[in-house]
Amino acid sequence: MYDIIETETLDDGTKVEVLQFKKLSGSSDLRVANHLFFAANSGMSLKMVRITLTNSHIRLEPGALYFMKGNLEMKSNTGGGIKKGLARKMLTGESMFVSEIHGSGEVYLEPSFGHFVLYRIDSQDKAIICDKGLFYAGTAGVDVGTAMQKNISSALLGGEGLFQTKVEGEGIAVLYSPVPFDEIQKVVLSQEKLSVDGNFALLRTEGVEFKVEKSSKSFVSTSKTGEGLLQTFSGSGKVWLAPTQGVYAQLTAPNGLLELALPPGAKTAKGNSNTKK
Repeated sequence: MYDIIETETLDDGTKVEVLQFKKLSGSSDLRVANHLFFAANSGMSLKMVRITLTNSHIRLEPGALYFMKGNLEMKSNTGGGIKKGLARKMLTGESMFVSEIHGSGEVYLEPSFGHFVLYRIDSQDKAIICDKGLFYAGTAGVDVGTAMQKNISSALLGGEGLFQTKVEGEGIAVLYSPVPFDEIQKVVLSQEKLSVDGNFALLRTEGVEFKVEKSSKSFVSTSKTGEGLLQTFSGSGKVWLAPTQGVYAQLTAPNGLLELALPPGAKTAKGNSNTKK
């Protein structure tokens, strides 16, 4: 029924796999069949995460569980104490309580036509800081908290809010990605600076500083370039970019395909919004 398109295994026997359904052909509704036909011919496929536990546990985001089999027990806690749970609720809007599944067996997470990425966090690595909604599940040893923006510009103008999700520890984090894994560009910085015109940076390692800056030091130069504000990442570490994210978002607009056929910058010249997500 499935193709295994990605897998990670820990020393304690925990295995995390991304499954891809080979084909969906069981619908008796012609309207659904029409959607499935175009989805299949465009390369879209339904995916699901399977986690195999051996006397261990995993942490899930609320609503992530699809079904499970084995000697497993679901527990709910604050994920590090009342203060941490309240902080997560008040600062990020996420649930105060986290769901954990303990024991031995197989856990299947909610399927999606979207994309799942397995990120292995090592004890020697620094934490990763990612957009809200990217973290989906994590194995034992993975801790999820909040990271506060270190400057006013990134908090007010960065498009990510005052707080982002911080994932640290040791294990495997399951992330929900807006684009396929092979469309993610992994940029490695070594005391360098990366400038991005848009908010399509998915995550960064903790050693990378995030700011929002003008594209040029002077207002005149900034207005001439037409770029305005840029997201900047500086220092040493990794930054994951999703360059195609804005393209997919624009294709959902009524005139999205037409605008993508125009020369770069033509939409801005005509006075239309040049939205990049």
